[in-house]
Amino acid sequence: MKLISIITPCFNEEENVENAYRQVKALFDSLGTYRYEHLFIDNSSTDKTVEILRRIAAEDKNVKVIVNSRNFGHIRSPHHAVLQTKGDAVIPVVADLQDPLDLIPIFLQKWEEGHKIVMGIKSQSKEHLVMFAIRRAYYRLVSRLSEIELANNFCGFGLFDRVVIEAMREMDDPFPYGRGMISEIGFQPVKIEYAQNRRERGVTKNNFYTLYDMAMLGITSHSKVPLRLATMSGFAMAGLSLLVALVYFVYKLLFWDNFQVGVAPLVIGIFFFSAVQLFFIGIVGEYVGMIHTQVQHRPLVVEKERINFDDTAKQADDRFVERSSDRLAGSDGPRRHGLPISVPIGEGTLMTEEYT
Repeated sequence: MKLISIITPCFNEEENVENAYRQVKALFDSLGTYRYEHLFIDNSSTDKTVEILRRIAAEDKNVKVIVNSRNFGHIRSPHHAVLQTKGDAVIPVVADLQDPLDLIPIFLQKWEEGHKIVMGIKSQSKEHLVMFAIRRAYYRLVSRLSEIELANNFCGFGLFDRVVIEAMREMDDPFPYGRGMISEIGFQPVKIEYAQNRRERGVTKNNFYTLYDMAMLGITSHSKVPLRLATMSGFAMAGLSLLVALVYFVYKLLFWDNFQVGVAPLVIGIFFFSAVQLFFIGIVGEYVGMIHTQVQHRPLVVEKERINFDDTAKQADDRFVERSSDRLAGSDGPRRHGLPISVPIGEGTLMTEEYT
């Protein structure tokens, strides 16, 4: 039977993780035609989430758990979980179950028909109307600015074939915009519309900063339009300033004794152009920040604990052999220059290799 990987990122979701586990288990028990693994990745929760996950994993070997050493954010942690899966297809499921599990059989049906990507499109939502409207407006904006076609109202819920997951792995992005990655890969997706449920337990962990971070990541990852807009605005404002200066000059010549420039136009002009400059400096700063993150190329997460991963030692051995081969062959692939890489080799042995 084919193996399906379910991933559930969580942070302080003690009220939701067990319910999510039971509903996913009941769904696959009813299907009966697939094996499944349910991978929870915890972002260093401070409540009883990890304790609950340990208990669930001890009772059910289909459940795998990764516990991060700290909170690595809602962008890097889920992507790391995707790359740790072994299934023939991967389906992200949020811990609060706002995305309906009833769509999973439909996803699987479309996948069996040969589609590599099946997207859940959030056409309606029971969340706050203002927030839903802002999200829709953002998706439309990013789609217009993007150099590739991005799916509107796609929040990451869907099914992705192993071919897609391996393509994402090859991108090797240390701070990935997952929704854009899916579109970047290029397979024609099947889109299934659904109505998002309201969160029943707990509170959302998103705030203004995390949502702004995701929004800017989506724009800077897939569009140069803001930078081009800054350049064109600079030319336009320079032309406008020259025109205004010319008008003032001619007016002064014609009405030399009566025309007074006054302080108000000067103050307004200074504040206006200062605001425009600060705005575009901020835009440039977002791109510089993205480049800085890419150049650092830090790992997606640092794991504190793994549960029910029987092949951990073998995976580490394979990673060490691959990196060593790249170094000896003079590969141009991604490396951690000057940083020690420590991985377990076999049982009870630690090997450290420094790259220069």
